[in-house]
Amino acid sequence: MEKLVKTIASMSRKIVLMEESAKEQFNFKELTLTQMHYLETINQLRNPNLTELSSEMNLTKPTVKVAIDKLIEKDFICRVQSDDDRRSAHLHLTVKGKLINQMHDYAHRRLAELMIKNLESRTEQDQLVILLDKIFCKR
Repeated sequence: MEKLVKTIASMSRKIVLMEESAKEQFNFKELTLTQMHYLETINQLRNPNLTELSSEMNLTKPTVKVAIDKLIEKDFICRVQSDDDRRSAHLHLTVKGKLINQMHDYAHRRLAELMIKNLESRTEQDQLVILLDKIFCKR
């Protein structure tokens, strides 16, 4: 178990370093990693409203609203009033927000390349994907 804990800690550090490196490379130093994850989640949910976003992130609506207001202020997202229900607004990525998502995807690709680089065969690579999916993607 101790070896697994050390491996997870090492992996966590590498993920943060890669995301920070990608932020610097794309010149988005003013954005926090938490804010990047908000943008990623908004993109994955395809323009959610505040309730959908807070539910997906397992955070309270007031907490999410504060973060969203900061992202709007920085021009990473915008609110668009719903055509179906005028009381509701959906969150859309701006061009700048979409660029951040591309940068974040780039960091994820670099991490994936790092993970498979030392695996000896396609079978090992497939096993890694199966295991990670089993651990992190089952709900």
